[in-house]
Amino acid sequence: MEEQSVPMLNSRPKVLLVDDEEPILNSLRRLLRGQPYEVLLATSGAQALEIMALQPVDLVMSDARMPNMDGATLLAHVRQRYPATMRIMLTGYADPSAIIKAINEGQIHHYISKPWNDDEMLLTLRQALDHQHSERERQRLEQLTRVQNDQLKLLNSTLEKHVAARTAELQQTADMLDLAYEELKHSYVTGTEVFSLLANLRLPSAKQTNRQIIELVRGYCTEHGLDEAASRDLAMAAALYNIGKLSWSDSMMVTPSDLLRHTDRDRYRGYPKQSESLLMTLDPMKDAARLILHHQERWDGSGFPDRLKGKAIPFGSRLLKLAVDFVELQRGLILERQMNSDEALLYLRQYAGRLYDPDLLEDFIKVCTTFLSDITLADPQVKVLTTRELTAGMMLARNLNADNGMLLLNAGKVLNGPLVEKLIAFEAMEGGKYRIFVKVPQDTPELVQAKA
Repeated sequence: MEEQSVPMLNSRPKVLLVDDEEPILNSLRRLLRGQPYEVLLATSGAQALEIMALQPVDLVMSDARMPNMDGATLLAHVRQRYPATMRIMLTGYADPSAIIKAINEGQIHHYISKPWNDDEMLLTLRQALDHQHSERERQRLEQLTRVQNDQLKLLNSTLEKHVAARTAELQQTADMLDLAYEELKHSYVTGTEVFSLLANLRLPSAKQTNRQIIELVRGYCTEHGLDEAASRDLAMAAALYNIGKLSWSDSMMVTPSDLLRHTDRDRYRGYPKQSESLLMTLDPMKDAARLILHHQERWDGSGFPDRLKGKAIPFGSRLLKLAVDFVELQRGLILERQMNSDEALLYLRQYAGRLYDPDLLEDFIKVCTTFLSDITLADPQVKVLTTRELTAGMMLARNLNADNGMLLLNAGKVLNGPLVEKLIAFEAMEGGKYRIFVKVPQDTPELVQAKA
């Protein structure tokens, strides 16, 4: 099949008229003179095919009856070689076989009988060429769509590669930023601990608390599998919980909170808010600052600054309060008398459900007995008794101090009857109430642990 180049859609259509009778051709040429067509003439089928081989033709109208090659045969050749060319047969007599051949083999668009009606002739030509124009436009648009689709596929493929490469690049950058941010957060934790050590220089070594509070909080986080973010926030909160106290006088810094009065009492109740305010401008410290703000709230809602109650208090704040009070009780920063670690834990247990989360308290006590070597509560032989529950033969498991801090008896001392009576008398004279940690021999009847 020969191909013709597709003419420009805005060029004049070329119409090839084929007839072996020149008067017919001249008549047709005159009819089409005023039409927007370029008219070509051929007197035989062979000449028509030669013309079409040299230039594109939009429409061929051929006489049916011609010598050598009749119209049906010519149009069949045109269909085979130039399928886009419109084909019309002009017949001057009724020859059904010629018409059928033209339709079947030439697949003509139309046939016109001689003599023709000029208007009908012009209308038929115009309709045929309009149809051809529409078909070429459809093909052009289809081809354009295919090209554009191919280009789009190529662009999509290229874009996908660019997106994949860019995504990988962005992921790598994000991973680097995450790593840098993690290092920054770790640096903040380290920085807060260093700063807490500097802040502790305001206090005598016996009153410093932050290091032990940090270790207790970390021990709890490890024991209970808290996630990295929660552990980090708790460690920073433990390191800087008392930063709001740095503006206090030296004497106020070491005075037990229970003895503070009037203005000093108000300043004490404001230190969690002051600590939070100092840290809120540092974005990695915001969550830790919130834990610090609420670490003096109480389980029964009587705490400060917002009188939060129960589980409305952030978990980290509840844990931080246990660690802070446990250590500050031993440093003499809450009560006038310094407690040992066992006494401090008993104090916390005494106020479970009032000051402290009762469930969290028991978990905290277990952590303390695991991580601190000086706690005897975990020893089943150690009992906490009042003076009147003491009997001869019991051995002190911990030093016994009077309420004013004076050492009365050393750990390891074995009690006898006269010594027990002296302790009862001294307790009554002092007006105190001692908690005595003793080791009970295996053959001693089980005693009920004294309740505070």
